[in-house]
Amino acid sequence: MIFLFFSLLVFSQEISNNKFIRTLILKEIQLKKEIDFKKACSFFIQNNLDSTLVYTAKQLSNKNNTLEIKDFCHYFRARCFIEKKIYDVAKLELNKISNQVEFHYHIVILLGEIALEQQDYKIAIDYFETVEREFIEKHDFNRYYFYQNLGLCYFHTEKFNKAEEYLFRASNFLSEEADTIKTIRLNINIANLYYEQYKDNQAIPYFEKAYALSKKIKNFEIKQNAALNMAVVEENRKDLVKAMMYRKEYDIWKDSLNNQNKIWAVAEIEKKYAVNQKQKEIQLLASENKTKVSQRNGFIVASVLFLLLFGTAFYFYNQKSKTNKIIEAQKDNLDDLNATKDKLFSIVSHDLRSSVNALQVTNDELLKDIANRNFETLDKTAHKNAAIANSTFNLLENLLHWATLQTQQLYFHIESVDLFSVMQQIEYNYKPLFENKNLVFANKIPKATFVLADLDSLKIIIRNLLDNAIKFSNENDTISVYTFDKEAVFHYLVIEDTGIGMDEETRINLLKEGNLLNKKKNQKGIGTGLGLQLCKSMIQKNKGHLAIESYENKGTKIIIALPKLTSNG
Repeated sequence: MIFLFFSLLVFSQEISNNKFIRTLILKEIQLKKEIDFKKACSFFIQNNLDSTLVYTAKQLSNKNNTLEIKDFCHYFRARCFIEKKIYDVAKLELNKISNQVEFHYHIVILLGEIALEQQDYKIAIDYFETVEREFIEKHDFNRYYFYQNLGLCYFHTEKFNKAEEYLFRASNFLSEEADTIKTIRLNINIANLYYEQYKDNQAIPYFEKAYALSKKIKNFEIKQNAALNMAVVEENRKDLVKAMMYRKEYDIWKDSLNNQNKIWAVAEIEKKYAVNQKQKEIQLLASENKTKVSQRNGFIVASVLFLLLFGTAFYFYNQKSKTNKIIEAQKDNLDDLNATKDKLFSIVSHDLRSSVNALQVTNDELLKDIANRNFETLDKTAHKNAAIANSTFNLLENLLHWATLQTQQLYFHIESVDLFSVMQQIEYNYKPLFENKNLVFANKIPKATFVLADLDSLKIIIRNLLDNAIKFSNENDTISVYTFDKEAVFHYLVIEDTGIGMDEETRINLLKEGNLLNKKKNQKGIGTGLGLQLCKSMIQKNKGHLAIESYENKGTKIIIALPKLTSNG
């Protein structure tokens, strides 16, 4: 059987639980002298994971902590690591919480859900059965998630009767909530249960119901997976025409090219807004100029002395010259803005046209391969198609960030950031890209390396530089990230690859200011060099600077200097 998407659940206990939030607010008031704990509570309620981890670490370093404070801090950290999908560390934090904590039942549920995510189904069943045996009658928690998770565990251990019992128990609680997304997930899980037992006639109606409901929601991930399940069902039924239709729909939801019109519309609105603003300024200056001319003429008529007339004329002439210079400067500014916008349109139209054309070509090849049943090249063509779509998405994302930065609409919030944690999160997201080229990735950044930076822009910088490192690396190459210190003020973050490198002329051109879209001399495929320009601008906004060391066929080092978190900061 072809593997179908299986709808695993988000953890049942939500951070936004009103009762728990009220408890945290009371703890903040009671323990207001514990500044770090108070900040950790606040950031946890806001779902600011990185800041929560920073301030819980600071609080736990205090040797005078009470058992209650330690329990809450370990709980906060566990929830953050669960959200980041770092489950082994989350388990360590949960096991540090004492048995006396008032929400002990919730700790057991979380341990069961982590075991389910890690596919340790028997261990998960032990945790869930403990909850069902000891806590389910005493505490109020979400029965829908609990019964569905237990049903999934029984499914994966091939206890299908038990799985069916608990999944339908979950449906009893779902009918009270009338939640479309939850209904879709439950239908997919029940469908998979029957499909695994070759009960196609019972399974397919649930797949079809999930697919029909997915049309009513805006969750792209669920839409993709509902369409993918239908494609697999039709492939198993040998109806390749319908399967292809569902595959196309799956690709549509996955494809980010629909952002193209949004970017053009935003750029056009920004251009019109800027032009209108400049025109208003010019009209205002022209109006002021007319008023001054009128005052000068009136003064000349009223004047009876030649010297006074001459002096007044000279005065207003001088004022007019100044006004004209201001108008000329405003006009030059407007011309520069229009040139920049025109260049942006040129980039969007040229590069997106190239990528869309490439997608059309590969789609034609894909359709031919399917029609000819040429399964040997079908996989290669599909991967090629996905690579083009991914590159186009990266281009669109960089263009959107660049446009936002140019119009000064990007908000920067400088705070303390742990470089190791940020890189660990990005490494997890990039793991499939490393595996695709058999690249070895080494995160050598020491733990608790704190810098002052805007977290969102720092992630954009690192992702762009890692994209370049992957693009310009050969099969089986190595990409390393590490830090070094040679000044008291900065941490130096290094992203090093052993790829194709670049010559000295290219390296110098990339570091020049004002070159909007330089390309590397040996660049292949889709790309404009906009990503590196975006990185330079964002590094400057973070009060840092960038350097490049590279040699042809020996690799490249990108060095970013970021301000340290000092004891005074």
